[in-house]
Parts: sequence; C-alpha cells; structure tokens
Amino acid sequence: MSAFNKWIFGGLGWALGGPIGGILGFALGAITEESGKTYKAEPQRMLPNDFSAALLVLCAAVMKADQKVMRSELEFVRQFFARQFGEQITQDRMLLFREILKQDIAIGAVCGQVRQMVDPPSRLQLLHLLFGLAASDGQVSKPELTVLEQIAHLIGIAGKDFESIKAMFVSDPDAAYRILEIERTVSDDEVKKAYRRMAMKYHPDKVHHLGPEYQKDAQEKFKKINEAYEEVKRERGMK
Repeated sequence: MSAFNKWIFGGLGWALGGPIGGILGFALGAITEESGKTYKAEPQRMLPNDFSAALLVLCAAVMKADQKVMRSELEFVRQFFARQFGEQITQDRMLLFREILKQDIAIGAVCGQVRQMVDPPSRLQLLHLLFGLAASDGQVSKPELTVLEQIAHLIGIAGKDFESIKAMFVSDPDAAYRILEIERTVSDDEVKKAYRRMAMKYHPDKVHHLGPEYQKDAQEKFKKINEAYEEVKRERGMK
C-alpha cells in the first residue's frame, strides 16, 4: 500500500486543493513512502490555498528554471522560513520543499489558482520574494527571468509592476525611475505623484493579513521605493 502513498495523497490533494494541493499531496505521500513517518507540519499553516504553499511551489519552479538547484537558493528558502516560523516548522517545510523540487511544476495551473485565490497586493509580494530567491546567488539568470516574467503574467501582474520589481534586483542605469514606474522625461511634480502612488501600492499594511512573518520583506520592498525616490531627487536637485 505504501508504494501508492504519493499517488493517493496527490489525488486527494488535487481534489481538495487544486493544482497546489495536488503538488503538496504528492510530496507528502513521497515523504511518507520513503521514511514511513508522518509529516509533522502544522496543517493549518500548509493549506493548499495558503500563501506559504503557493510560495513553496513557485520557488521550486524558479529554482528549476536554469536546470540546476544552487545551494545558495536552498539556503535562501531555509533562512526565510527560519526567520518567519522557527526551526521546527522550517525543517518540515524544507523536507516538503525538496520533494516538490523533484516534480514537474505545471506553472500555468498553479498560477491560475494563485490568481484566483490571492489578492493583488499579496501577488506583488509573492513576485518580490521570488525575485529575491532568483538573485540569491548573485544574479538573476536569463532562464529565471523568463520564468519570473511568465509567472507575473499568469498571476495577473501588470507589465509596469513587473519592471518595477525587476529593477529592485537587476542592475539598470534607469533602475530608480523604473522602480517608480516613470520615464526620465517626466516633470518633478510627476515624480512626486509617482512616489506617492507607489508608496501607497507597496505600503507594508497592504499585506498585513499575511501575518507578521511577511511584514519584514514588505518593509524591504517599501524601503527600495523610498531609496529610488531619494536617488531621483538627488539627481534632479529636488527638495
């Protein structure tokens, strides 16, 4: 019976929680099949529609983009969850994550579920975290960038928002302007308006419902908006 655990778990997961549930269920079944042990993570923290579950699955998709899984990327995921949830839950999630990495990720189906179940500010937060993962080895590779752009499109993130978050991680002489979603040719008043608009869009309170564990990353994103604004002001001599 144990040889069929991952298929049983995967089928039940898909039935109860869609594509993400199927992936998690298959991974849980594989862990049980290989070790004979019961997975110990808190069930309420790993529901298929949970933001953390979507993050785990899409992190795997990004890491597999360039056909190699870097130790720095695994460490980025481990440290992120350790900061947010503590070592015990992190150990469980990394065990789960390693099994997810062995699967072929149906990005279209997963992103369709994310778009349906996750609100727009949280989707922006998700993309920011995925870019952080891709950049954890020092640079975002072309295959990773292609997958990130595909994910952004499929979860309903606008092109300007994608370019804004991309500019926070990929070197670009116009990065400060791209982060603020404006051109160099705009007036100083338009710069100020753009900053106010972006500050509202990326304010950490927009994702407070995700819990305090995600607030730190949201604050980092907000900090980059402020840094971009200060850079543009210095360049233009604005007060």
